[in-house]
Amino acid sequence: MDTESTSYEIGKTVEEMEEENQNTIQNVVTSQANNANTDKIETEKKEEKKEAQQIPDPIFIMPVEGEVVKEFSRDNLIYSETLDEWVTHNGIDIKADKATVVKSSSDGKVTAIKNDPRFGTTIIIEHDNGYETRYSNLLTSEFVNVGEKVKQGQTIGTVGNTAVFEILDDAHLHFEILKSGEYLDPSLLVK
Repeated sequence: MDTESTSYEIGKTVEEMEEENQNTIQNVVTSQANNANTDKIETEKKEEKKEAQQIPDPIFIMPVEGEVVKEFSRDNLIYSETLDEWVTHNGIDIKADKATVVKSSSDGKVTAIKNDPRFGTTIIIEHDNGYETRYSNLLTSEFVNVGEKVKQGQTIGTVGNTAVFEILDDAHLHFEILKSGEYLDPSLLVK
């Protein structure tokens, strides 16, 4: 008896069965390739949608009206009368009368209110995209609470003279902007 032409199914030869198996294998491979392409297209669509929904960087305003009396100086040393030495300055000092209202520079969330041993009463606000603002040398901070969401221009405190490192300077707001922990020049970012 010829085994090559013997049928495992009624009416089909071994050759027909092998051809059918090959077609089935080819269909499975094609289906897997199509599924991979579909997955890739779906992933690309999700990434495009995510990019389209990307949150823009915050826009900052001056937190208090007044003259900038001490500039940002990360790379150049400036003289500190209080410390009687040359130091860097990670923010700007905005001259203002004691008890002048300080406003949030941008929308955000209050993450800390503390008495910093160097810069006195300080409010820290977290903003979108890793930005953070710090308002120091405050007289008061009772207008906001930790965890509170604030809007740009909302009152958060008042100007004081509580910064030990700047105690000999006139009343002012010490204002800092950071992105992902790196100090930035506020003068370049405020509108």
